[in-house]
Amino acid sequence: MTSITTNQEAGWYLGIDDESIYRTDKDILEELAEERLNPPLAAIHMSVDEVSYLKYHRYLTNVIDTDKRLVIWNDRGRKAAVLDTYYEAIGEQNCKKIESVALDGARTYISSTKKYAVNALVVLDRFHVTQKLNKAVDRVRKDELIKARINEDEELVALINCKQRFMLLKNKNKMTPKQTVTLAMLCEKNEPIYKAMLLKDSFLQLYSCKDIEEAENHLMNWLEQAFESSLEVFRDFAESILNKMQYLLNWFRRKISSAISEGFNNKIKRLKRMAYGYKDIEYFKLKIHCGR
Repeated sequence: MTSITTNQEAGWYLGIDDESIYRTDKDILEELAEERLNPPLAAIHMSVDEVSYLKYHRYLTNVIDTDKRLVIWNDRGRKAAVLDTYYEAIGEQNCKKIESVALDGARTYISSTKKYAVNALVVLDRFHVTQKLNKAVDRVRKDELIKARINEDEELVALINCKQRFMLLKNKNKMTPKQTVTLAMLCEKNEPIYKAMLLKDSFLQLYSCKDIEEAENHLMNWLEQAFESSLEVFRDFAESILNKMQYLLNWFRRKISSAISEGFNNKIKRLKRMAYGYKDIEYFKLKIHCGR
């Protein structure tokens, strides 16, 4: 019952106080976890990502088996030492069997993976790259919105206010006819946003390349355009891509994605909301693993 409702509601239904429900549920989950997670499960293809479990930068690092689509390990924090704990727990031989690891680009996760999973292909995940690209576009929108308000340009404010932000983040082929017209008007009226959209569309064409050689050529040309642009946020984005270029291009060697991690993260956040938060983080981890 506690898998579909809160402990308090389950206690009300069963006529038991919620503290007793919590202790009973935790005991059951600990038994299940002992069976399923001791020793920790090893994966051949995996994804690593973090999810916030409390305010003020409190995170869980999640390890996902992308073949089984299963959370196989997690712990508090997102430093290299946290992920080191997982690799050390599965042992050197299992680490050597790991073929690919999808990451969001965090240096801590990259350094830990390269240290232990010595045969793994480290892949900078397409989902997170696109997410960061969209953040760059939205930063340009916000900067131009501030200028438009200062200049009292009501027409431009109407085109780039918060209600319009999703239009800029959408793929062009998914836009409505009205959004297409609005975007054309906006690009004609505002040069920085026009440049930002050109850079965004050009970058996304990377993932249509046939092979890694074509992708590398396309990326080098795009980086040159971004560095020569007048948009500081895109120059910063280009710098981060240049530093991790090999991991981005590895996507063309193995198209593994950590988008599944985002799916699990959304489920974890929903679990947290349903319970109105967890004071006992170990109990929260048990709920994530054992699906109750």
